[in-house]
Amino acid sequence: MAPARSRYRIAANILAPVIALSWLVLLLPPAVSLARSTTMPSLDSLRLPLAAMVICVAHAIVGFAVGCRVPRIIATPILAVADWLLVAFTRAMLPYWPRHVSGQFGTIGFGEVPRFVTAAAPMLLAGGIAVGLLLLWLPYGWRLLRVALAAAVAVAGAVGAYRLTADWSATPPITTGNVAMACTGSAPRMCVPDFNERYLPEVQSASAKALSVLRDAGATSARPRLITDGYVDGRHQKASTDTEWRMMLTVPVQRGDAVYQVVVRSLKFRCKEVDVRTAHSAWLWAATKTGQAEAYQMRREQEGMNPEDRQLEKQIKADVTRVLAEPAAAQTKWIKQKLDTCQANAS
Repeated sequence: MAPARSRYRIAANILAPVIALSWLVLLLPPAVSLARSTTMPSLDSLRLPLAAMVICVAHAIVGFAVGCRVPRIIATPILAVADWLLVAFTRAMLPYWPRHVSGQFGTIGFGEVPRFVTAAAPMLLAGGIAVGLLLLWLPYGWRLLRVALAAAVAVAGAVGAYRLTADWSATPPITTGNVAMACTGSAPRMCVPDFNERYLPEVQSASAKALSVLRDAGATSARPRLITDGYVDGRHQKASTDTEWRMMLTVPVQRGDAVYQVVVRSLKFRCKEVDVRTAHSAWLWAATKTGQAEAYQMRREQEGMNPEDRQLEKQIKADVTRVLAEPAAAQTKWIKQKLDTCQANAS
């Protein structure tokens, strides 16, 4: 008699090239992107790819098990379509747990990393079913006992995945702020992602000088201890305080208007709604006082201006030009009126 091969050996021989190809499709695109940008992956960035590799193996085992019972010419297309539909359409389902246990992830924001439990949930479901099928192939033991054990493992994995994710919202548990930061200066100390480090000394120095100018002019009393880039907080933004400002600085630092953003942030209107002429007059005055007039104009052009906006802008520039020609005391009185009486103007 010819020696018999175990089901495990047969599965390994058949699935090895399938799993290798799935891993290649999974890992090659990000590997190429990392190589082109000469970026080394961090340990945190490997969390989801490693989980996806495990899920690929689990799905391959399930497919092999079905193929052992159903003709391959039928099993292959049916499983391919069913697997895609079951995972893809969980994105449009309520409640949210089906998408989380299926491994369906939305956009991962800058500085965001899924927690280990987030990556574990889909592995529990797929892995539990795969391990249950592997137990069915044990060459010894009572068949009924193997079936019961396999069912128990598969159900435990599914129930465990459900219990983990049942209370999750549309966004699974993630950590934010997973970005290497560069900091410099004091009063205020400024921090940005390290890829913007080359801009940091100039921006920090100009920001500190601008705040000092505005304090001397009586436009603000702000003395932030720290100004940090809130972009790294992802979708869970942290609130600013009087001493710690969290601002979106990544793009402004590169674009050249980060100091202007700090100037605008320092001007505190006494009402929530401010009419356009009042707000832009205050901003243009502050920008001109701090050497950020070009940044103000760039910002206005980016916002887009119709003929009415351009006419209003001419009036604003005329107002600010007139005020800047007045003595410092008169300018202080004017900017305080703009900040303090905006509620009356808005109404």
